[in-house]
Amino acid sequence: MLFFTILKVAIRSLLASKMRSFLAVLGIIIGVGAVIAMLAIAAGAKAQVLSRIQAMGTDLLVVRPGQRGFGGVMSGTQQNLTLEDAEALLKEVPAVLRVAPVVQGRAQLKCYDKNTQTNVIGTAPTYFTIRNFPIERGRIFTDDEGERLGHVVILGPTTATNLTGDNDPLGAVGATIKINGNNFLVIGVTKAKGDQGFFNQDDEAFVPYSTAMKQLFGQKYLREIDVQGQPDGDLVKLQDSVTAVLRKRHRIQPGAPDDVEIRNQADILETASNVSRTFTVLLGAVAGISLLVGGIGIMNIMLVTVTERTREIGVRKAIGAKDRDILRQFLLEAILMSGIGGLIGVAAGVGAAKIIGMMTQFSTVLQLHSMVMAMAFAALVGIFFGYYPASRAAKLDPIGALRYE
Repeated sequence: MLFFTILKVAIRSLLASKMRSFLAVLGIIIGVGAVIAMLAIAAGAKAQVLSRIQAMGTDLLVVRPGQRGFGGVMSGTQQNLTLEDAEALLKEVPAVLRVAPVVQGRAQLKCYDKNTQTNVIGTAPTYFTIRNFPIERGRIFTDDEGERLGHVVILGPTTATNLTGDNDPLGAVGATIKINGNNFLVIGVTKAKGDQGFFNQDDEAFVPYSTAMKQLFGQKYLREIDVQGQPDGDLVKLQDSVTAVLRKRHRIQPGAPDDVEIRNQADILETASNVSRTFTVLLGAVAGISLLVGGIGIMNIMLVTVTERTREIGVRKAIGAKDRDILRQFLLEAILMSGIGGLIGVAAGVGAAKIIGMMTQFSTVLQLHSMVMAMAFAALVGIFFGYYPASRAAKLDPIGALRYE
């Protein structure tokens, strides 16, 4: 019963100065709301970045020619990856599930009076599985079409829209377009992946690598070889095996540097996770400063309250209240303010995160643990910044308090 009596007195004292109590609580509301909204933005950004990386394919190694140099000075990219290298990796490395040779170049695409310039990728049918490019409509070209230098093309949805001028890019399937003056039949349109910022995976065209090398670009060497490992395989060991095979094929002497660069998709994913984690901590720390400012506001209000209620404290001590009763009284008031502010702040933060997600390009992901953490931090702020005023009130001399005017 004593606790409920203290709680009733605490609520009455807060309601006695509504504006002052509201201003003290406002700092906590803003702090908790900022923490939740900031962490929701950070979680959304992390999910977006990781999904984009995973959209490029998992269990993936990208083998590219190394830099050519002399005396420590880099003078360009080497031309050393061949179709035979890709075939050797598939045959000689048991951990390799699929490979896809890749050549690439810019080309002019034309369909009637519409034209666009985009990246044309020459590759094998396995590329679409390795790189996670599902076909929205139509089909993938076959190995037989590649061997016959088939003039077939698969378009990204943005490229298809640019060529057809239609709101439905899937309608491009079956059309005949020109690539650098050569007729190509559109046999498929890939599913939209979205603009990645530094490049747009939806604004590309895909043709058989043999057609691209011999008829479009006149290239003898590959731009890269995409390698997919066996499920649940060790990408680090796979990378070592791929490096060993290529060093042997390219006759690289022991101790000499590799003439290829291998990018491990798992490493990129881990790096992105670490960066996102750092970003989350930074945003949370910045928002947490608002909570500390709110706590200082509570302490200031409580100190003023203690001064104003000095005579009340003296009366209560004179009729038998102990120091711990006075301490509980004022500490409960501080916790009550931070608790109410925390609850309102959670609602404000959730609302702000949803509005940001709807009104801006930022995606937000609300997480239960961030709300619990913000509420717990608000309670700790109330206890920490409320303890000093409460302790000061508890230590007042009853006689001096009764004399206070």
